[in-house]
Parts: sequence; C-alpha cells; structure tokens
Amino acid sequence: MSGKECGHHKHKWRKRLRKMCIGLLIFNFVMLVILLLVWAILQPRKPRFILQDVTVYAFNVSAPNFLTSSIGVTIFSRNPNHMIGVYYDKLNVYAAYQNQQITYSSGIPPGYQGHKDSNVWSPVLSGVNVPVAPYNTINLGQDQASGNLRLTIKMDGRVRFKLSTYISGRYHLYVKCPAFISLGGPTTGILVGNGVKFQLSQRCSVTV
Repeated sequence: MSGKECGHHKHKWRKRLRKMCIGLLIFNFVMLVILLLVWAILQPRKPRFILQDVTVYAFNVSAPNFLTSSIGVTIFSRNPNHMIGVYYDKLNVYAAYQNQQITYSSGIPPGYQGHKDSNVWSPVLSGVNVPVAPYNTINLGQDQASGNLRLTIKMDGRVRFKLSTYISGRYHLYVKCPAFISLGGPTTGILVGNGVKFQLSQRCSVTV
C-alpha cells in the first residue's frame, strides 16, 4: 500500500471519529435539555418537616449569663415528590431562643430520601454553660417564672435533588420549627425518665 493511500485511510478514520464525537455531544446535549424541561414541568416541591415532640431533660440559667440545657427532639421529614429523590448531604440541628443559638449543633447522618419516603430523626440538643446575651437572660428568667418557654428548633444544611439519573447541584436547606413548651411541671407533659416530653406536632417552615 502506498503512503498516499495510507494517508487517505487515516484521514477518513479521523473524519469518522470526529463525526462520532459530534454526534455523542449532540445526543448528550439533547438529553440534558429534555431532563431540564421535565424538571421544570415537574416543579420539585420542598421536603416537609414536622416537630413531633420535645423532651426537656435540663434547662438551667446560671449567673451571670450562662445556660445549661439538654433537649431531645423528634423531627419527622417527608419527601412529597412523586419522581424526585432528595439527598441530605449535611444537616445540623440546634435550639435557638429569640434568634440566638443556645445549644451545640447536632449532626444528622447523610442519607437519601426516595419518592414519597419519610424519615424520623431524634437528636439530643445540649449545651453546658453556653453564653447567652444579657437581654435574653432576662427574658429567659421571665419565661421560666411564667412557666412558658418559646424556643425555635432550627435545621441548617445542604441537599441535592435526583430525577432519574440526573442529580442537581447542592442547595441550602433552612428549617424553622417553633416549639412552645411549659416548664411549670409535668401537668402538660409526659414524664420520661428524668425528662418531661411535650407532644407538639408543629409544622415547620422550609426554605430551599
């Protein structure tokens, strides 16, 4: 075979390879557009969260401005989507009082929530001698004296959504669950060991 014929075959092979690459790129582009259109039509809904109960084991304000607490919470989460799954890559839970964090963050293990699936998490939120703003210390003292305490259980993390084989980028998930509990005694709660459990079934606000 002459050098001219060999060069001709190489040129034909390169053209064929180039066409295959272009065809593959076009196919991938079309599939991506289809997935994005389906995604837009489906309009994925945010996960739903419910604060089912709060168990207070300890809640003590000490001078000058420190708080020691131990609070167990039960949080129900449900994926309302028919065709979209949710990856919880990172999720931290903590208690707040008047927008100030009063416990350490407790991490929820990463996991996947399939279509219409649900999860129940039961972290214990605690803090030892956590500094509290002076004005919040006064408000906490007043709430304890009245026997009513307004806390907010917050969740902060990152999630991804899955449609078929397509997985979205990470989104910031922010959940707020109001918790109104009584510290006046066990009359409004249930004694559980050395704690008092309060049934709430409080729906949480969710921002993604």
